[in-house]
Amino acid sequence: MGFVSSDHIRARFSAAMSEMYRAEVPQYGTLLKLVDASNAAVLARDPALAEAMGRTGDIGRLAGERHGAIRVGTPAELALMRRAFAVMGMAAVGYYDLAGAGVPVHSTAFRPVDQAALTANPFRVFTSLLRLELIDDAALRAEAQAILDARRIVTPGALALIGQAERDGGLDEAAAADFVAELLETFRWHATATVSAQTYGHLLDTHRLIADVVSFRGPHINHLTPRTLDIDAVQAAMPAHGITPKESIEGPPRRRCPILLRQTSFKALDERILFPSASGEPVPGRHTARFGEVEQRGVALTPQGRAIYDAALAAGRLDEDRFGELPDDWDSLRRGHLAYFRYSGARIAPAMLDAAIAAGDVVADPVIYEDFLPVSAAGIFQSNLGDEARGAYGAQASRAAFEQALGTAVLDEFALYEAIEARSLQTITV
Repeated sequence: MGFVSSDHIRARFSAAMSEMYRAEVPQYGTLLKLVDASNAAVLARDPALAEAMGRTGDIGRLAGERHGAIRVGTPAELALMRRAFAVMGMAAVGYYDLAGAGVPVHSTAFRPVDQAALTANPFRVFTSLLRLELIDDAALRAEAQAILDARRIVTPGALALIGQAERDGGLDEAAAADFVAELLETFRWHATATVSAQTYGHLLDTHRLIADVVSFRGPHINHLTPRTLDIDAVQAAMPAHGITPKESIEGPPRRRCPILLRQTSFKALDERILFPSASGEPVPGRHTARFGEVEQRGVALTPQGRAIYDAALAAGRLDEDRFGELPDDWDSLRRGHLAYFRYSGARIAPAMLDAAIAAGDVVADPVIYEDFLPVSAAGIFQSNLGDEARGAYGAQASRAAFEQALGTAVLDEFALYEAIEARSLQTITV
């Protein structure tokens, strides 16, 4: 049929998004240069890491690796984003409740799921759905609902191309190029609000994130995130490059064997915006939402390993004794089935795996954690929404309601990592 691959469309879209955001937020471009230099330095001083990343294909994905974040306002908008990301081979993975941390959204991550697609381009979009039911003011809640129901977040051209891809099973090169250009408009920043200054003020008083979601034409990208191999070095170097980082790094502490996800960011921009008015004369104002972020990804933990991490997090002892039960060496993590690994090398009997690894006949490489951490995500959001101290919302997590809005069940990230490890074992066992 002459269709291009979803990997190709995703790579084109990721590059176009990065170029657009670099033009909109110049500090993001500075951050990319800093991360590139830091990664080059890490690989130069650690040949073993460079060799391992070359073996697994991770070096090839590193330079272009990004994740973005958007916030949608209604179930219909969330379902539409699911359809759009599906054209790029991205599925909804995981459910994240941020209301418990004082952020009135619940979320998923749209991303590729199999190892080949991740190696080709691991672009992810952390996508949050506003929980309007958490607005206590009934009149303001109804006004926000009406505003959101009236807007259209994708262009007619993008909507037509989504339908075409669904109907035909793909897009050819010309249609893919048009799709990328049209969908990019959904995430572009527009400095003119769609609500009055008064309505904006009421929304802002309720929560800054609510004002950001409701007051504009669509889910503008609020940050893009390159991947670093040494987040501590990047955090320390930001001020010398004119970037003010948040006060602390979210996620696990620094370890010899990195786990899960560590994130930091620079402060959100204070941007000039315009509000419409009854007189027709725009009213000037300010808005804070868009920022830059950096991430360092470690190994994906199994349910057993994640339980240890989550218990340490809940007890406030992540820095104590390397979490005690969570060892800081690859072989112990692997033997204890606390983390996932990809195997390559000679064909062996399954019972000989440990001996073959010890002999160097088989190599076990950590499986990269491709997902997110709810407490860390909430910490990043809060630090870039005015550092407001907010308690948890009383509402319970509602995965069922989220999946109903999405139009499908979210995928289980543990099952995906388990499948990657299992497939790699099949390639080396007889």
